[in-house]
Amino acid sequence: MAMKHSAKHTAILAALAPAALLAGCATPAYVSPVEVTRFTAPQAALGAGTISLRPGPGNAADSWDQTAFQAAVADELTRLGYTVTEGEARQVAVVTVRRASERAGTERSPVNVGVGGSTGTYGSGLGLGVGFNLGGGRAAEQIDTELRVSIMPAGSIEALWEGRARFTATANSDYASRQAAAAKLAAALFAGFPGRSGETIEVR
Repeated sequence: MAMKHSAKHTAILAALAPAALLAGCATPAYVSPVEVTRFTAPQAALGAGTISLRPGPGNAADSWDQTAFQAAVADELTRLGYTVTEGEARQVAVVTVRRASERAGTERSPVNVGVGGSTGTYGSGLGLGVGFNLGGGRAAEQIDTELRVSIMPAGSIEALWEGRARFTATANSDYASRQAAAAKLAAALFAGFPGRSGETIEVR
């Protein structure tokens, strides 16, 4: 009887071993700090009045990414004291979104179509970061997300304020979805608005 119990116990352990090995190889979720850079024109009047939003060059207005990120930006602008409107406004916020995915050791592929160039007159574009080697088992897919916002007077291309925020998250993290990524980036971008011009900070 003791031998039968031992054999059964051994069989159970053998059945569980592959699952345990797979669990040990699972890559932990990773979310990088948000890198934020902002530029402000001298004596710019910001944070009040009416403002409308439009997509940056190359971004489709009705894409899921654009819709999610513009909604997050609108929430932050409202919090700052702006009145967001779809009609005529005193200022315009141009919202540009870029998302790309990759697996460590492979080429990066775009998550959505349409990547606009830099809008406004201050600063230069931020490139997407390299992949993170998280070690052990199969490498996790990483999603690089960048948000740019330029605020300018209606009818002008001279930026009063321009900001960029980007971060990387693995596909198994809480910030892999566009809604979560949009809220995180918009909150970081407008924290302490307008921010110190030309300074790059990290927001966790």
